[in-house]
Amino acid sequence: MQIRYVFQEGFSGFQRAKLSMFAAILTICISLLLLSFFSILLINANQVVESLREKVEMEAFLSDSLPKEDAQNVKERVAALEGVREVRFISKEEAAEIFKAEFGEDIYKVLDFNPLPASLKIYLKDGYKTAKAAASIHSAVKSVPGVDDVIYRKTLLEMLDQRAMTLLWFSLGVGVFITISSIFLVANTIRLAIYAKRKIIQTMKLIGATRGFIRTPFLLEGLVQGLVGGVIAAGIVFLVFNYLERWVSVQLSDFVRVQSFYYGVIVGIGSILGLLGSMISIRRFIGESVAS
Repeated sequence: MQIRYVFQEGFSGFQRAKLSMFAAILTICISLLLLSFFSILLINANQVVESLREKVEMEAFLSDSLPKEDAQNVKERVAALEGVREVRFISKEEAAEIFKAEFGEDIYKVLDFNPLPASLKIYLKDGYKTAKAAASIHSAVKSVPGVDDVIYRKTLLEMLDQRAMTLLWFSLGVGVFITISSIFLVANTIRLAIYAKRKIIQTMKLIGATRGFIRTPFLLEGLVQGLVGGVIAAGIVFLVFNYLERWVSVQLSDFVRVQSFYYGVIVGIGSILGLLGSMISIRRFIGESVAS
């Protein structure tokens, strides 16, 4: 196979069939934009959910009748529980300081004594910050002698679990739909360009050209179309999200932040879309699977 011929034919469509090439590149670009906007918002939303999980912690209040020397034993028992990453002891005095810092009032000026109990701040391991796992740890901590009560943000965890599962199934369905639609949309668009060369393909088959010799230029053409469409889509995504990140509120900025490597992913997916579109399209005109 002549390399020069392959490259000449692969790039010839940009001169001979400019309209169909433009349509193919535009189709790939639009498909990538849909996939990119959806996936970026999904990834960032998932990161926000995970950041909320990171803030979930438990607090176990110790009994006032518990001797101070026994508090260390309680701490060690809680720290040994499955799913517990770290435990920090907070004395009654520290609790009074925290109260003053948060509410601006000295507890001893309000009351003649300190009613705040000693407690344990309990930090959970990754993978245990779900409603089910946290409920199990809550029961285990509460059963430890010397612990009066245990609190944590149960409602928040239940809400995050429910929303995360809904988001997962929704994103999976939409992602698969957009991907499949994009591949066949690109394939049909590229098919128009290949159809214009159907007589050339038939002539080459009649003179004994191999399947590889016929289809390689079309595969290269589809790859280049996908590459160009990917570069254009990556540029548009960069401009849009760069603008949004500067103008949206701080609360929403996490939803529009894009990692640099993602632009390379867009270009790579564009090249794959173009290649797959060409592979699907030339089957009709060559009569055998590209993979054969």
